[in-house]
Amino acid sequence: MRRFTVVFCMALACSLPAVAHGEARAFACEPEWAALLEELGGNQVAVYQATSPKQDPHRVEARPSLIARMRRADLVVCSGSDLEIGWLPVLLQAAGNREVQPGQPGYFMASDYVRRLDVPDRVDRAMGDVHPYGNPHVHLDPRNLAIIATALSKRLAEIDRENADFYVARNATFQERWSASIERWEREATGLKGLRLVTYHRDAIYLANWLGMDLAATIEAKPGIPPSSRHLAKLLSQLEAEPADVIVRMAYNEPKAPAWLGEKTGIPVVELPYTVGGTKQAKDLFGLFDDTIDRLKSAVSRS
Repeated sequence: MRRFTVVFCMALACSLPAVAHGEARAFACEPEWAALLEELGGNQVAVYQATSPKQDPHRVEARPSLIARMRRADLVVCSGSDLEIGWLPVLLQAAGNREVQPGQPGYFMASDYVRRLDVPDRVDRAMGDVHPYGNPHVHLDPRNLAIIATALSKRLAEIDRENADFYVARNATFQERWSASIERWEREATGLKGLRLVTYHRDAIYLANWLGMDLAATIEAKPGIPPSSRHLAKLLSQLEAEPADVIVRMAYNEPKAPAWLGEKTGIPVVELPYTVGGTKQAKDLFGLFDDTIDRLKSAVSRS
């Protein structure tokens, strides 16, 4: 009888949802994933955002407070593709939370679900901070976010099976609103097609690919390496020979080099939010793209 009871209890435990009581606890590495979790999870998911909108997601300190949050999380949502390589593995190891380790349902890397751009043929240290699995800034194409949202809603349903129907319904509502917004954004951004951009980092590649813009040059000499005066002088000569239309600085990029280049070339400099909260107008995912397109259109009108 005792053996039967133990076996029965084990079977019952296996059938229970991963989140047995209360809200699911989600650890979002970046603001865009916190915002998406809030869209899909509503009041069923308690979301912790690990980084701020003005913080470089490549460089984050693995603080004790982050370890404590990771230890209690049911789900970790990050960009992946080694964007967080300098800090996420440290948090995962220090937290010792088996539920959110790679390969577990609680481990969700958004870039795994979309086609990545800038996948290098080879990688070595001389190339700078190159991401071997491709460019990780996938959220700047809203079409990617639609795909990721569906995958993430399924993962939430897997982790919190009691509320599976809730997550499915939330995603359906989000997809309807998001699809209509993409159509509107594409109409509003028709004048941006063919625009030649200078960016600080190649974080705008997905945005450019979506709207048909061209990344003409980067202010960084190599990914993750600040520009030297020699590189800036070379870039200035390049832009004098082949002018660009706009210099883009994301909210987390340092402002001095883009400002200097804009002053020397006369090319308008525009600060884009990059993520939710990067500007006052980018209050949610919808505001992120509203403001991004508005700022680019305003910069073009000044050129």
